[in-house]
Amino acid sequence: MVTVRFYEELNDFLKPEQRKRPFTASFRPGDTVKALIESLGVPHTEVDLILVDGHSVSFAHRLRCGQRISVFPVFESLDIGTLTRVRPEPLRSPRFVLDVHLGGLAKSLRMLGFDTLYTNALDDAVLSEISHRERRILLSRDRELLKRSQISHGYCVRSHRPGEQLAEVIRRFDLEPRIRAFTRCLRCNLPLEAVRRREVREQLPGHVARTYRRFRRCPGCGRVYWRGTHWENMRRSLGLG
Repeated sequence: MVTVRFYEELNDFLKPEQRKRPFTASFRPGDTVKALIESLGVPHTEVDLILVDGHSVSFAHRLRCGQRISVFPVFESLDIGTLTRVRPEPLRSPRFVLDVHLGGLAKSLRMLGFDTLYTNALDDAVLSEISHRERRILLSRDRELLKRSQISHGYCVRSHRPGEQLAEVIRRFDLEPRIRAFTRCLRCNLPLEAVRRREVREQLPGHVARTYRRFRRCPGCGRVYWRGTHWENMRRSLGLG
């Protein structure tokens, strides 16, 4: 047996009687601390620091009877880069891949300018491979998906509502300073390019061609964007004023 304590939002995944307190847990010979954590319902992607008897360890640490294990989520206000051993290669530029149930969140992240891969045709195995190969943060509400060993960076979205989901992800990954709203195609996810009105005039409704001067175009699908009423509506929906 070992004694385990989970901190802060990691308690969301535990049984009520296990939350915010130390409790004992059993393990099989040869089990790693990662296996124990996930057997208790917590995806490893939610964990940023593990202390065993006060010492930082990796997910591969083999358990021994009598050890005291403390498990922490991402620290928002403290730099623990010299201490943590669970994720040795941080992602310098956040890029995302989302599962089939998070289409609304995907659109909102693209509106804010974040590289967000989404399609309703990807199964769990493909999502895991993309996250690993392209070093993308996997966002999902499926705990079992986030437990896949290939995935090193991910987050279990708690809310069912896209607006609340967006706020969660912004807080979790400290995205606010990186927001570059309306710089990415909502359909193709590619960065938009500035174009002159005469280059896209044939694609524009007459009143738009007469009224607006600044336009952006997706280099992939060719879709044209301008700061019309839809742009203002999207700003308000994202809480950008």
